[in-house]
Amino acid sequence: MKLTKSTKPATLALSALIALGALTACSTGEADAAGSGTVAADEAATADEAQTPSDVLASTAWETTGATDADGEDVALDDKNVSTFVGWAYFDADGTFTMYNLDDSPKMQGDWTVDEEGTTRHIVAKDDAGEVQFERDSDIVTLTDEEFTYRVFPEEGNADVYYDIVHTPTDHEEPAAS
Repeated sequence: MKLTKSTKPATLALSALIALGALTACSTGEADAAGSGTVAADEAATADEAQTPSDVLASTAWETTGATDADGEDVALDDKNVSTFVGWAYFDADGTFTMYNLDDSPKMQGDWTVDEEGTTRHIVAKDDAGEVQFERDSDIVTLTDEEFTYRVFPEEGNADVYYDIVHTPTDHEEPAAS
């Protein structure tokens, strides 16, 4: 459209609105008037929304890749306050888990759940005979397909001292049972 002094403001506004609508349809993946467009972005969002927190945790193997303290400072993975939480973790969709140290030696096994809101993970560690060794609830700080971080409190009843244990997906094969 060629702009002149005689171009009416209403015409300019209508042209801008039409252009904005066309750009919006292109950028959001909406179908065009002929119905040939796609809604891939919307479908991907719906697929992600359908995944429960338990699905996310069971979707990959996890490796401990970091830890931070209550002040947000990095903590070495061999620090006595976090070292027992370091390793490989495999959460199966059937509600069982196995964990290994980074040298692939067995750490623990048992059952797990995550609440519907994705705020708490519960594990029940069991020995080889299936006897319960301990149970632990951990506050989930982050649970996405790219990070799983939970919080541990070394002093029972003291919420001011804690460590966040950070895990990221890994393609590390689960070690064979020994």
